[in-house]
Amino acid sequence: MPIRPRVLVAAVTTLSLRPRLERCRASLVALLQPGNDACRDLVRRLAAHVHADVPGVDAAVGVIGAAEVALHGRRGAAATPREIAAADATIGVCSAQVLAQAKQLQWIQWPAAGVERCVQQPVMRERHILLTNLQRTMGPSMAEHVLGMMLVLSRHLDYFLKQQQQGHWANDDGPQGLQLADLEGKTVLVAGLGGIGTEVARRAHALGMRVTATRASGRTGPDYVSYVGLPDELLKLAKDADFVVNCTPLTPQTTGIFNKEFFATLRPSAYFISVGRGRSTVTADLIAALESGKLAGAGLDVVDPEPLPPQSPLWHLPNVIITPHVSAETAVAEVQRNAVLVENLRRYVAGEPMLSGVDIERGY
Repeated sequence: MPIRPRVLVAAVTTLSLRPRLERCRASLVALLQPGNDACRDLVRRLAAHVHADVPGVDAAVGVIGAAEVALHGRRGAAATPREIAAADATIGVCSAQVLAQAKQLQWIQWPAAGVERCVQQPVMRERHILLTNLQRTMGPSMAEHVLGMMLVLSRHLDYFLKQQQQGHWANDDGPQGLQLADLEGKTVLVAGLGGIGTEVARRAHALGMRVTATRASGRTGPDYVSYVGLPDELLKLAKDADFVVNCTPLTPQTTGIFNKEFFATLRPSAYFISVGRGRSTVTADLIAALESGKLAGAGLDVVDPEPLPPQSPLWHLPNVIITPHVSAETAVAEVQRNAVLVENLRRYVAGEPMLSGVDIERGY
């Protein structure tokens, strides 16, 4: 029999549901952990655009109408203790305080790929709370971001853009050693062959690159990956890589794995791309490798810490591209995130298996 869940949702602003959603008996309040923009945008789009943009809208509207929704946010009145205590599910809420109060909680939908702040909560294991995320919805967009960084670095487009801004035709008078390179024939090592890493591998192979990878769950992989190794083979595989792409989730095993020893293993001509988690990289070791010429360059969408302080040397190194954790912020990825959220709401109400389940023990 379908259930009638009470869903606790994180959001930054109070929502005004459109007429087709008005039958949702909602308590709309506003409080959210600062910086949870992904959840804010997800919920805003769910409320404002589910009627137009998401496939299966009739089922989605039915789901929303069958749920009692409380928004737990940063402005205005917070969700009441009674609402939290009665919640069956949360979207974007995973704090120890809320988990301690939400005794009925069965499911948490996290509005991003990385779930380290959830899996570190002991009650997740103690109470066997179901955790789902949005990892696979972000893979294609993040993979294109990776390929963009690889092309900019290998073709030195950042240098030529600066010359363009100065009106300088830099044909024969570029810096010594400036040499454009093709991606075809190069080897890329994808560290973390999950939902994101697989999409990186697919696109790299399409450009004629040789793809190797590591993954914690085993040695199996798609046909376009030449070799899949276990995490303890990272250094061995890194020796032959022209590019290394960090797609790993943040777990105790992946924290700090891109360190002095790792960078010393790479060829001086190699590039490091990071879209996984910033804390997988020891920032001081990365800076030292770049400054010493032991690493040709880096493309960083994630760093440690975030935001990156203005005084960080990374901002001023000529062979570094930095984007502020935006590799999945595209319109296509947003529609896919909304679709998974709505589908998981529908499945939860119907008592069906959920999409994108997280293994709490593994941390991803």
